[in-house]
Amino acid sequence: MTVGEVTTKRGETPVDRETSPPPPPESRGAAERRASVVPFLITLGTVVLAGFLGWELWRVYLGSPWTRDATVRALVVTMAPEVAGRIVELPVVDNQYVHKGDLLMVIEPTNYTIAVSEAEAAVQQAQASLQSVEAQMTVQQAQIGTNDAQLAQAKAALVFAQQQAARYEDLAHTGYGSVQNAQQFVSQLHQQESSVQAALEILNLAHRQVESLKAQRMSAEASLAQNRAQLHQAQVNLERTRILSPANGYVTNLLAHLGDFVNVGVNTISVVDADSYWVDGYFEETNIAPIRVGDAAKITLMGYSEVVRGHVDSIARAINVSNAQPDNQGVATVNPIFTWVRLAQRIPVRIHIDEVPPGVVLSAGMTATVEIDDRAPVSGDKARAVAR
Repeated sequence: MTVGEVTTKRGETPVDRETSPPPPPESRGAAERRASVVPFLITLGTVVLAGFLGWELWRVYLGSPWTRDATVRALVVTMAPEVAGRIVELPVVDNQYVHKGDLLMVIEPTNYTIAVSEAEAAVQQAQASLQSVEAQMTVQQAQIGTNDAQLAQAKAALVFAQQQAARYEDLAHTGYGSVQNAQQFVSQLHQQESSVQAALEILNLAHRQVESLKAQRMSAEASLAQNRAQLHQAQVNLERTRILSPANGYVTNLLAHLGDFVNVGVNTISVVDADSYWVDGYFEETNIAPIRVGDAAKITLMGYSEVVRGHVDSIARAINVSNAQPDNQGVATVNPIFTWVRLAQRIPVRIHIDEVPPGVVLSAGMTATVEIDDRAPVSGDKARAVAR
């Protein structure tokens, strides 16, 4: 076989590769130009698309403010016993849902039941003392009436004695009567005057005794009022041995155990108010302007894909300013260093939760993302009520 021959295989036609014609120079130049234009077009399209997407994101960001710095919050009612004692009943467990008025725990009531009985006895004794004083006043008023009658009788006898003494004195002067009779009636006159004076003193003494009884009655009434107040306090303390749930919610972080001794004012049990959940979204101050009370809000919790619906309830009116803190002289402490890069402050925006999807469990402290849609405000009376 020579060098110029090419063997055929399976009926292929032999081809002389060394004799194939080269491509023309014009075709080679066009191909190189096309190869250099395609990357430029791709780069240009990518830049245009990125610019368009960036503009749309900026427009959405300004038109619908959003933040990833949001927190679910709720009111927690912390209950501290107002009476001390051992826990004898604890019918709830941690994270249990309770209704308003449900029994949470019972403190040993024996001492407080005894205190109520003692206070009731003290009230009865005070009532008896008051009744005794009032009875004495009734008797004394009757005695005053008797003394008045005696004084009137003595005064009438005095008038008669004065008339008799004057008559017999005239008879003695004219000689128709004896001097002895005149002197006798003068003596009777003096006796009647003494009787009138004695009756008047007795009447005055009776009035003074009435005043003394009035003071005793006031003291008895005050003692009765004090004993009744102590009875009421004892009854309240007895009622406080039963701690009831103040709201619908969930028992949280329950650390109390049956038989524990609880002291007055020491936090023992807490309930998360199930009707008080809201979201605080912390928006940069540069994004606060478009937000209005009543604007619809989308809330996305970190652990759920479902969207929680709500609306803007209010916007905080103040945040902490470090430069306004006073020193020990009461003047403002101002930082002398000013940085050229100023970070936007974050303002809390309170979001009222309107709708929670099924299966979503709210827990205070959860992280959320909030997006405000100012084009879809809450309508109707609800928005007007929120605006007020």
